[in-house]
Amino acid sequence: MPGPLDGIKVLELAQIIAGPFCGTALADLGADVVKLESPQGDASRRIGQFAPGESKAFHGLNRGKRGIVVDLSSTHGQSVAHRLIPQFDVFVTNVRPGVAERIAMDYDTLARLRSDLIYLEVTGYGTRGPSAQRAGSDVVVQAYSGLLAGDMKVDRRGAPEPITASAPSDYVAALGGAMGVCAALFHRQRTGEGQCISTTLLGAGLALQAPWAGDVPVSDAILIEPLRRMMAEMREAGATYAELIEARRSRPNQGRAFRIYYAGYPVKDGAIILGALTPQNRDQIRRALDIVDDPTDDDFNAIGPDAEAIVARIEEQIRAKLASGTMQEWMAKLDAVGAPASPVNWLEDMADDPQVAAMDMMPTIDHPLTGAERQVGPLVRMSKTTTGSDRASPPLDADTDAVLREHGFSDDEIGSLRSAGVIGADASG
Repeated sequence: MPGPLDGIKVLELAQIIAGPFCGTALADLGADVVKLESPQGDASRRIGQFAPGESKAFHGLNRGKRGIVVDLSSTHGQSVAHRLIPQFDVFVTNVRPGVAERIAMDYDTLARLRSDLIYLEVTGYGTRGPSAQRAGSDVVVQAYSGLLAGDMKVDRRGAPEPITASAPSDYVAALGGAMGVCAALFHRQRTGEGQCISTTLLGAGLALQAPWAGDVPVSDAILIEPLRRMMAEMREAGATYAELIEARRSRPNQGRAFRIYYAGYPVKDGAIILGALTPQNRDQIRRALDIVDDPTDDDFNAIGPDAEAIVARIEEQIRAKLASGTMQEWMAKLDAVGAPASPVNWLEDMADDPQVAAMDMMPTIDHPLTGAERQVGPLVRMSKTTTGSDRASPPLDADTDAVLREHGFSDDEIGSLRSAGVIGADASG
C-alpha cells in the first residue's frame, strides 16, 4: 500500500543530520526522496567509516532515498539541477548561510523554475538578525540556546559537557521541517501556492525547553530574577563556569521535591529511572519501595526553610532501598503497581530488545553493499496508509544515471556530463 506522500518528489541537498533526517522522515511517509550530493559526498559518510564512503551514521540517516552526484560548484552542474527542479515538489536543504545563493539553489532562483515549489531551509539561527550568517551545529546551538547549561554537566576539567548521546536540536528541527513540508503540501493542494518554509536549530533548542524558557513575570519575579542577579554577580566577580553550575545546582529549587521521583538511582547491577509525573505515580512508587512518612506532595512548600532537609531525607531513603536490590527485582515490584520506571538500558542492546522487536521498530533493510541491516524505522505508524521504506541508504553516485534518465536526460548527455566531471563521484576521494 502506498504511503500518504506517494507521488510527492523531494530533492534533498543536505548533509550530516538535520536536513537528511528530514528527508528520511518524508521518505517514511512515502515520498520519492532523491539525495543530491557533491562529488565528495555527504560529510557523514566519513564519520567512522567502515568502508570508503560508508558509515553507520550515513546509513541510519539516509535510508529510504536514492542518491545522485552533481557538482554544483560549476554552472554546468547548476544547470543540471535546474533541469530537475520543475519535476520535483519539494526541495530540502541545510547548507551553510550564503551557500545556496552562491550555487544558485536559493529559493528565489528555484521558484522561478517552479512557482509552486515547496522549499525548506534548515538553518542554525534563522535568516535575519545578528547571528543569521553564523555557522551553526547542534552542539553550538545547545550552548547558545541554554540547553547545554540547563543540563548542568561539567567534565573533570570544569568545562561544559555537551549532550553527546544525540543531537537534540538537529532532530527536532528535522521533524519540524517535515511537519512544515506536509502542511505546505496541504496548503498547495488547496491554493496552488508554493512557499519557502524554514526551521532552525535555535528554535528547536528553545522548543525543547518551552515549559521553562518563556517569560512569565508573576512567577519569574520569585524564581528567576534572584537567579539572574546571583549569576550576574558571580560572573562579575570572575566565577568559573564550573562554579556557576555548582551555584545553580545548590540553589533552593522549587522542583527538587518533584525530581526525587523523576530521577535515576543505582541498583545492584545497574541503574533504574523513576518517572513519576503525577501524585498517583508518586504514590505507586512509594508503595513499591515501601516509602513512608513522605510529606513531599502537591502542598509541599518546596522553598520553605526545612525543604532541603526533608527532600534529602526522602531521596536518601529511596536511594538506600533501590541499592539493596537488583534491576529485575525492583522492576517487578514497580511494574506490579503500574509505576512509571525503566531499567537504564544500553543502546547496543536495543536492536534485540523484545519491545522493539514486538513493535518492529528496527526493521531489516537489505543494503546493496553491506547486506542485511537493522535500522530504526518510521517514527509514525498509520492505520490506513503504509509508512516506512525498505530502501537502504544510497551508495555514493548509485542512482545518478537512472534519475537523470527518468527526468529527460539522454544517454549521450549523461555520458558527456560524466566525462566533463559535472556528475559522478570524485574518483580521487
